[in-house]
Amino acid sequence: MNHNTPLSPRPLRHLSEIHRRVMTAAQLKSHGVATAEMNEQCRPGGPWQQLLPGVLLLHPGPPTGEERLHAALMYASRERTPGVPAQPNAGEEHAAPAYAEVMITGLAALTLHGFSATPPLTALDTIDVLVPRMRRLRSAGCARILRTSALPTPRQVTGLPVAPVPRALADAVAELTDASAVRRLLTEAVRGRHCEPASVVRELNQAKLLDRPHVVDAVDSLLAEGRAIAEDRLYAMVREHGLPDPVWNVDLRLPGGPHLGGLDAYWPEQAVAVELDTRAPRQEEDALWSEYARKRETLERLGITVVHITPKKLRDGTEQQAAVVRTALMAAADRDPAAYVVVLPR
Repeated sequence: MNHNTPLSPRPLRHLSEIHRRVMTAAQLKSHGVATAEMNEQCRPGGPWQQLLPGVLLLHPGPPTGEERLHAALMYASRERTPGVPAQPNAGEEHAAPAYAEVMITGLAALTLHGFSATPPLTALDTIDVLVPRMRRLRSAGCARILRTSALPTPRQVTGLPVAPVPRALADAVAELTDASAVRRLLTEAVRGRHCEPASVVRELNQAKLLDRPHVVDAVDSLLAEGRAIAEDRLYAMVREHGLPDPVWNVDLRLPGGPHLGGLDAYWPEQAVAVELDTRAPRQEEDALWSEYARKRETLERLGITVVHITPKKLRDGTEQQAAVVRTALMAAADRDPAAYVVVLPR
């Protein structure tokens, strides 16, 4: 083949814009470009350049952030089965390339999710890519390969497969030693309504990151932040859905007897309580759940109805949770009177 040889009956102009700028060697071969021609085009000072092994950038300038993302995904998915390169589906050349069983994670994923505390894509030295554990693939160039035994379901962000925020956070935190940077990321995840604290802590726990002191400190701040946000949502639910005003943040005791436990909201006349379930899935989860269950069982034996609400339910289903509380308040008239308890501020 010489420089005048056409590229085959499948011309590059039929591909999507990004797919014309970044292609695998296998894809170029399918368009009639021989290996010798690729090597010639990628010579020093030539019009093309090799971004990653088997992945070429078809212009001489620096790659954009989008091009680096596609290059990393192409590198990670180019040989899902030995000898079978990843290709666009027939008839879908105008669409973005399909990437199976790979996804962007870590800081790059958080940037794609809209985090302000992460660097822009062009400033990242590496793009983390999550792949199945059995893939035989090494990190190279800007692509850092992270293996997992259980791939999460990716989110589609700007047409790219991206790890969900909790998983992306865990992969990012695993590489960070700066306590303030970790705290900023975890705080933005909650304040920005990207996810709930419990889902973040679950991923950090599964990644065995909760034995790092700077991560534990950040998690404590995260949980405090998450509880404050959940309390604000609970106040708003009562106000906006016309529920009667409860007494807020109280402790219950039997007269002259033991402490029964703290509650986030309590309606004394109806003997209905709301407790925010802000448990974090750490090592002591079972013990903490047993404590929740014992308190609920004790209160219900005394005739007090306890409504457990998670922060996620408050965020995604406020109207439904308000209906649950309203139903419990209305049902009070049909129940036997509750035992007398002392209500104290918490």
